[in-house]
Amino acid sequence: MHAAVCSRLSDDLSGLALHADWPEPPPPGAHEVQVAVRHVSLNFPDWLMLQGGYQFRPELPFIPGTEAAGEVIAAGPGAEALLGQKVMIGGRSGMMAQRVTLPARSVRPVPAGLTLAEAAAFTVGALTAWVGLVERGQIKAGERVLVTGAGGGMGRAAVQLAAHMGAHVVALASSPARLQLALDAGAHEGHLIDREKPEIPLRDIDLVFDPVAGPLVMPLVKCLRRGGRYAIIGFTGGRGDPVPLNRLLLKEIALVGVRAGEQGRQDPAAGVRHIAEIDARAHHMKPHIGLELPLSAVRDAFTAMGAGQIDGKCVISL
Repeated sequence: MHAAVCSRLSDDLSGLALHADWPEPPPPGAHEVQVAVRHVSLNFPDWLMLQGGYQFRPELPFIPGTEAAGEVIAAGPGAEALLGQKVMIGGRSGMMAQRVTLPARSVRPVPAGLTLAEAAAFTVGALTAWVGLVERGQIKAGERVLVTGAGGGMGRAAVQLAAHMGAHVVALASSPARLQLALDAGAHEGHLIDREKPEIPLRDIDLVFDPVAGPLVMPLVKCLRRGGRYAIIGFTGGRGDPVPLNRLLLKEIALVGVRAGEQGRQDPAAGVRHIAEIDARAHHMKPHIGLELPLSAVRDAFTAMGAGQIDGKCVISL
């Protein structure tokens, strides 16, 4: 079968290649299914894994891809009811292959109103938005919530959810097109910024949702009101300068780390609850597919991601 395979970690992605004769997955056993993958979404951790820059390092060679959607084409004993269903699937890697076999408990139906491409791009962004805003950020209706990278896949999901939860959403984006995506997603106000030399003339923010970091960190800390919360989602813009503890102390600011997938691994019951919450809100959190490419162009897709050239989400079609 066709699969994208990383055989060597490399900054230039030269270790990633398309294989036309990769071994088929095993047939499904008891309580397992085999899924014909139709679409796979790209996420920033996927790009980091190809270079060895992520905290989870799959054993080489590995198939990248953490979220996908497709159809159940085979089912083992105890999973027959899923045969023929359109489903969303995910894992720490392994989704960029034409077929995958996995436990039946790890697939779930595509929510009504989502295409398969949208379903493939839904979970990571929506789940991180839920855990970052609701579970860790303790969002409340009426609060002022600032979202960075608001026109990207993760940021746009946070804009949609925060608006749905009744917050006043302030979107930051680095291009007019991405800012418009955030405004279309429900942001009440938006600001263009230079990520390298950001000037953010905002104050009295209750909650920051930040997947970018880098030079934005200190300007964002200064935006927070007394008792505000800063949800650290990721570092697409770099790690940023250290935050002076005295500033946190004087304004009683809380810094909260967000690892949505890890929450589910450490507390499976909570993970199930979080998934149910986002699936129930899928019609409020439809992803924007800014780029769709075939599997043969997977390296081009990752290169575009690394260069920050994708508005919304990128999906690979198989």
